[in-house]
Amino acid sequence: MAETFKLLFLGDIVGEPGRRAVIDSLPRLREELGIDFIVVNGENAANGRGITPRLAIDLLRAGAAVITTGDHVWDQREIVAFLPTEPRLLRPLNYPPGTPGAGSVILPTAKGPVAVVNVQGRTFINPPLENPFLAVRAEVERLRQEAKLILVDIHAETTSEKIAMGRFLDGQVTAVVGTHTHVQTADERVFPGGTAFLCDAGMCGPLDSCLGRETGAILEKFLTGLPVPFPVERAGAVRMCGALITADPETGRALSIERFARDWTPPTPAGPTPGAVAAEMLGREAPLVL
Repeated sequence: MAETFKLLFLGDIVGEPGRRAVIDSLPRLREELGIDFIVVNGENAANGRGITPRLAIDLLRAGAAVITTGDHVWDQREIVAFLPTEPRLLRPLNYPPGTPGAGSVILPTAKGPVAVVNVQGRTFINPPLENPFLAVRAEVERLRQEAKLILVDIHAETTSEKIAMGRFLDGQVTAVVGTHTHVQTADERVFPGGTAFLCDAGMCGPLDSCLGRETGAILEKFLTGLPVPFPVERAGAVRMCGALITADPETGRALSIERFARDWTPPTPAGPTPGAVAAEMLGREAPLVL
């Protein structure tokens, strides 16, 4: 059998529980599943809103080759200066020219170069950005000059916009995977042109929660309509969701796509320090306690 390329994509990492699960699991998953390349969506990694430079570095060191984001990319101020210094951390492609950072990257691998594109939809999602279809078409045309293997993360609210993007790019890219809703869909397939598609990868976050947040807080919001903070749920197991894609590195065509789901149970801690709790509320890691 000809050599194949295996890519693991993990959906929105939610807060400290999602980070711990992914960072702990990536080396083992790479070995167990024979993964060649890992992409994660990290836009909710810092207490559910945005990502910090330190958290991005932690995910990259754990084995993520590229980190994509979405509508919460700017929620942590320090990321604005960091983005231009780290090409493996992407912001949506369809921001205006001059926006810090980049919406795509090409990285070398043992089986050939791999391109990753991050684009944000426009339906029911803020901030309103440039037309994602026009932006991604031009970028994919450019990337195809250098890479056959191309993954597109479309961070969007509606299934129709994500499906349309998958159909639009069929035969032009290896895979189109959606993020943002935190709910894994069951529509994985390889389109006729050879592009793998999944409408939403789901999230890497607390299993017994409401989209990674404390269920009680979400219920209070629905019951009262009043402003309510939505803390990240911290108790219990974490479920990591995403997609496992197998492709032909010679042509860039997808051969298969499978939904990925794996539960991770945190080790029993002695208890968080007050500093750890305070730091997480600020969207940062706690300082080391010596």
